[in-house]
Amino acid sequence: MSADRIERDALGEVRVPQDAWWGAETQRAVENFTVSGLRMPRRFLEALLLVKSAAAAANAELGLLDRERAVALQAAADELLSGRAEAHFPVDVFQTGSGTSTNMNANEVLAHRAQEALAHSPTPKRVDPHDHANLGQSSNDVIPTALHVAAARGLHEELLPALVSLHAALAAKSEEFDSIVKTGRTHLQDAAPIRLGQEFSGYARQIELCVPRLEAARHELMELALGGTAVGTGLNTHPEFAPRAIAHLARRTGLPFREATNHFEAQAAMDKAVAVSGAVKTAAVALFKIANDIRWMGSGPRNGLGELRLPDLQPGSSIMPGKVNPVACESLMMVAAQVVGNDAAITIGGLSGNFELNTFLPLVARELLESIGFLAAAARGFETRCVRGLTADVARCHDIVERNTMLVTALAPRLGHARAAEIALEAARSGRTVREVARDWRVLPDAELDVLLDPRRMTEPGGGAA
Repeated sequence: MSADRIERDALGEVRVPQDAWWGAETQRAVENFTVSGLRMPRRFLEALLLVKSAAAAANAELGLLDRERAVALQAAADELLSGRAEAHFPVDVFQTGSGTSTNMNANEVLAHRAQEALAHSPTPKRVDPHDHANLGQSSNDVIPTALHVAAARGLHEELLPALVSLHAALAAKSEEFDSIVKTGRTHLQDAAPIRLGQEFSGYARQIELCVPRLEAARHELMELALGGTAVGTGLNTHPEFAPRAIAHLARRTGLPFREATNHFEAQAAMDKAVAVSGAVKTAAVALFKIANDIRWMGSGPRNGLGELRLPDLQPGSSIMPGKVNPVACESLMMVAAQVVGNDAAITIGGLSGNFELNTFLPLVARELLESIGFLAAAARGFETRCVRGLTADVARCHDIVERNTMLVTALAPRLGHARAAEIALEAARSGRTVREVARDWRVLPDAELDVLLDPRRMTEPGGGAA
């Protein structure tokens, strides 16, 4: 077990593990917030380090930070970005609501590593977490900035590409299944016929519409709070600091970040994050519906609907030999439920802005990034492990639609609603098809019945007319 070293902050001395890169304020947070064992997500930490690197570059350009310290701080940020970040950010998510502990964690770690690097230079220099790593900044503008950067990158790099790819896969299945007529269902009851391809076109369109919703929400994230410092007034920061630092962030990420139009809104409210969460939740709702429909259509395979054949991914039971379950659908549905729950927490977080600051920032950041990451991964898995391998049982679809009493809907314009209902009820009572009952009752000539009761014709507007 390593020995401790003594660090100091405004409240006095603190014992810190000898090999830790953080300092006194981080250690106090580690000891104060022993809540969940959950830490800030990696994507958030990456965004925070990008913000710190951009801040160092901007301060150097403005002559507020000497080149040696700025370069050392940027190098330390790059070192952590290369894959070493998590081990040096031990603070629990459930901490101070402004995220000050995580901001100071970053400042202390970067200052520690920068000072170690400068110790070997011809002119060693002290690097201070407050005076240098946090120069021109406050937790109150840095943490919401990192939240926006992290969420925007998550949408851009993960969720949006996953949904675009899934849309293409669903659209391809819509074309593949276009000739297959099946029973439509409303209220989980038989309804008029529909083509399987039409059903999948609806799924494809659901996902297609999710993309512009998410892109619109991502657009809101381009506004960054950096530059507002403590309460939005920009106290203790250079007027050119924010635009310069944000320009560095934009170049580094390839996203068009810009300074907030109003810093008071940007720090006091989390409306933009709430809007993004709402768009992510909407995508989750769409995905749940699609996965659940496919799960139902694949039910059986002999004693369920059995219209679809889902890929066999793994054994489904520890006791029933040969059982295979729709695991890709169920996994996605559970993720969707989690996203809905996260959205509820984010909404409460959005409600919790008081005066000049929202005090649920770490929770909002964690839940939003979890939703984006989980849903992207689940959508990719659903596409590759389920949608692409779907096949239709054409014979089963034909058999079910032929026994569908709602075929009688096509007879209603010729016979009237009441007479058509009598045929449907008789078919249901006797177990015969609508076609058989209609022929027995001689309601129309057989040739006309064959035309009217052609399920394929019923899947187009006006298809029931003779």
